[in-house]
Amino acid sequence: MPDHRSATVASEDTSARRVLVMSTLAFTVMFAVWLMFGILGIPIREEFGLSDVELSWLSAVAVLNGSLWRLPAGMITDRIGGRKVFAAMLAFTAVPAYLVSRAESYGLLLVLAFLVGFAGNSFSAGISWNSAWTARGRQGFALGVFGAGNVGASVTKFIGPALITGTAGATYFGVVEGGWRIVPVIYAVLLLVLAVLVLVVTPAEDRMPGRGRPLREQVQPLRQLRVWRFSLYYVAVFGAYVALAAWLPKYYVDNFDVSLGTAALLTATFIFPASLLRPVGGWFSDRWGARRAMYWTFGVMMATTLFLSMPGGHIVLQTRSGAKEILPYEIGLWPFAIVVFVLGCAMGVGKAAVFKHIPEYFPKDVGAVGGLVGMLGGLGGFFLPPLFAYSQRWTGLPSSTFFVLFLLTAGCSLWMHWTVVHMLHTSSPELATALEAPGSMPDTSPATPATPADSRQIPQEARA
Repeated sequence: MPDHRSATVASEDTSARRVLVMSTLAFTVMFAVWLMFGILGIPIREEFGLSDVELSWLSAVAVLNGSLWRLPAGMITDRIGGRKVFAAMLAFTAVPAYLVSRAESYGLLLVLAFLVGFAGNSFSAGISWNSAWTARGRQGFALGVFGAGNVGASVTKFIGPALITGTAGATYFGVVEGGWRIVPVIYAVLLLVLAVLVLVVTPAEDRMPGRGRPLREQVQPLRQLRVWRFSLYYVAVFGAYVALAAWLPKYYVDNFDVSLGTAALLTATFIFPASLLRPVGGWFSDRWGARRAMYWTFGVMMATTLFLSMPGGHIVLQTRSGAKEILPYEIGLWPFAIVVFVLGCAMGVGKAAVFKHIPEYFPKDVGAVGGLVGMLGGLGGFFLPPLFAYSQRWTGLPSSTFFVLFLLTAGCSLWMHWTVVHMLHTSSPELATALEAPGSMPDTSPATPATPADSRQIPQEARA
């Protein structure tokens, strides 16, 4: 019997690893497809003679559609399994991705950009799929590894310019043009290959925690305030990440007078830690608790964004002998890039910590809750860039971009801290210094059997 049980556990671990590997690879490519217009937009603008506003809408509509369907995508994954959902998403996205290479008008490009954006909804499907296969004690790390697929935002930045330059003017197989048009064709092929691999490599008998459950029961947790609080956290750590990934190249070019290629590389120093440190954030949350990880995340984000929001200049004092300029201040390129790198590190940890909360508190509703949190976080990436532009117009200060993020982060931090303090002082005053589940405190409640779904199994901080 022990041998049989060990073999079963080993088989489940192998299946969970296959799901994690394939979902992460697929999500990385779909994330690259989702944000590919950040680089392709430059040669597209030249070919079609677009204004900056028209160009901005190509990326904006892709980000919008990649956020709108995250809630239903997560719920459907819970009901029918991530294997089917991922394969369908990959195959569906391949069609508009290929058609982008054949577009001959701005209107058609806008429609195709919107359809290509559907790839962004794979995030909530992957969160639900991996949660169903991963043991509770390793969910933070597993979801962090999956979420590291955000690094796909840098893929086009690295391969795009070389492909565009190296293939310009060429034609392949008689139908595929070189230049910027070859990039979406390559992505379309990769998406179809991954769709086949998902069906071949991952377990045929998938896990479906929401199968057979009424829709009304699935959406019931969305009425809880904490779900919307987690969503605001995710706007700060993910929505701001998406917004900055698109905004920083322009910021570097306009304020530090560097080339677009240099700006793209400097932006990558923000994207990589903000993506690849998600597993570290998940491991930290598994070991020391998601709440503690969020405190550190928001603390670092507030410090860095406040520093970055300080405008260059000096103070002018009117004295008897005339005006005097004192305390000249200016952030140079490399100090700026280093602080932005630190900001990316904090966001990478924070993204994992937010999603560590969800399977911990809503083990049966990861699809619905994770879908809503992911949807609102993604919409933050849609709304923040215009807010950056308006704040710059109103103040005349480019650094106001980071003051917007400081205010957002400060609001999240204050709401989180007020919730924790309120919970500890009203429900458990003896735990006033605890941030995580009070596992070391004596249990004075009567011994009562509990099922995994019983609220007594949920950590104390979940009730905040």
